[in-house]
Amino acid sequence: MKLYIKNMVCTRCKMIVRAELEKLGLVVHSVELGEVEIEALPDASLTTGINAALEPYGFVLIDDKKSRMIDKVKTLIVDLVQELNSELKVNLSDYISSHIHYEYNYISNLFSEVEGTTIEKYFIAQKIEKVKELMMYEELSLSEIAFRLHYSSVAHLSNQFKKVTGFAPSQIQRIKVNKRRSLDEL
Repeated sequence: MKLYIKNMVCTRCKMIVRAELEKLGLVVHSVELGEVEIEALPDASLTTGINAALEPYGFVLIDDKKSRMIDKVKTLIVDLVQELNSELKVNLSDYISSHIHYEYNYISNLFSEVEGTTIEKYFIAQKIEKVKELMMYEELSLSEIAFRLHYSSVAHLSNQFKKVTGFAPSQIQRIKVNKRRSLDEL
């Protein structure tokens, strides 16, 4: 049986979810971002226990198709941004619709309605958080970061960064005031 869980955005999330489900005595076959494969639930009332175990960590069971679709879109975007070496060979809309198997307009409208932002803005926010992360390590130049995140130029990255954060990347590098946000806060 598959469970769909909102707000699973990192490896640590997967470890927590697995541990909490195993504490409940469930046999967990696999844990992916937003999705867990377990043996069939012996009792439907166990769902309440699962929610209670996961809620303190900010996780929520998703039980409707539309919510699962939104969570899948978020997971695709997070995976895309976190995989530095992956190249988006098609545009974002084609990439998402090919993985979700729905028309992009439908997915986009649903995402905007539920999340209060567009898929494109969510994608940009994820990329900017990755830029902040890479800047904090101080191992890469801004041009190397722009290249890794597939920006057309450092100027494009800088403009987008300033629109989202209100600061130029050079200001952040100097003062490091703008703290990174966790992925589930975006």
